[in-house]
Amino acid sequence: MHLRSFAQAAGLAGLLLALASAGCKKQPEVTRPVEPPPAPVPAPPRPTVTLQASPTFIQKGETVTLSWSSTNATNLEIAPGVGRVAAEGSTRVTPDISVTYTITASGPGGTANQSVRITVAAAPLPARPEERQATLDELFRENVFDIYFDYDKADIRPDARDSLARTAEFLRTHADIRIVIEGHCDERGSTEYNIALGQRRAEAARQFLISLGVTGDRLDTVSYGKEKPFCMESNEACWQQNRRAHFVQGP
Repeated sequence: MHLRSFAQAAGLAGLLLALASAGCKKQPEVTRPVEPPPAPVPAPPRPTVTLQASPTFIQKGETVTLSWSSTNATNLEIAPGVGRVAAEGSTRVTPDISVTYTITASGPGGTANQSVRITVAAAPLPARPEERQATLDELFRENVFDIYFDYDKADIRPDARDSLARTAEFLRTHADIRIVIEGHCDERGSTEYNIALGQRRAEAARQFLISLGVTGDRLDTVSYGKEKPFCMESNEACWQQNRRAHFVQGP
């Protein structure tokens, strides 16, 4: 009975030892598949926008057409004064003063904007014909002067050259003005002789103005000889004032 119990105990011990030995063996590792990272979400595209104006220079009271187009935008606004608009279109504006219009486009990808400048010129007041003529008369008197000649001469003197240069500058600036050049003489000599001398003086002044760039078709001449004296006394100081080329506005 004792041997049998010992044998059973030994068998049980061997079984436990076998189980322990089997538990100590390294279990094989299980390799799990690696999942790839999720693909990045693409960023939304940025909006684009264009803005044009026609025309960009106007007189006060005139109208301008604004035209625009956009991409990738969910909201568009034009300032000043226009407000929210569609993705593409046009509108008419009438600014009173010079102004810069700016369109702003926004969407998931951000914002974009563009501007256009409109220049508004003040409308000129209509000038009445009598006011314009009065102004020209005043300018004529301020810039056009008689020139004077030596006795029995039709040569342009140095002092006359300066006066004619100023007259020519005025006439080049005011191309719509025609003038008549009157030739005058003092009382000495015959009527026929002084008519011819007065004509030579008027022609000398005309040719000098032409040489300074005034077109000849704007310059007429006439001679009055000694028939229309400026000064009535019979002395050299008075005669010098009568030996002249006098300029008047033509028709």
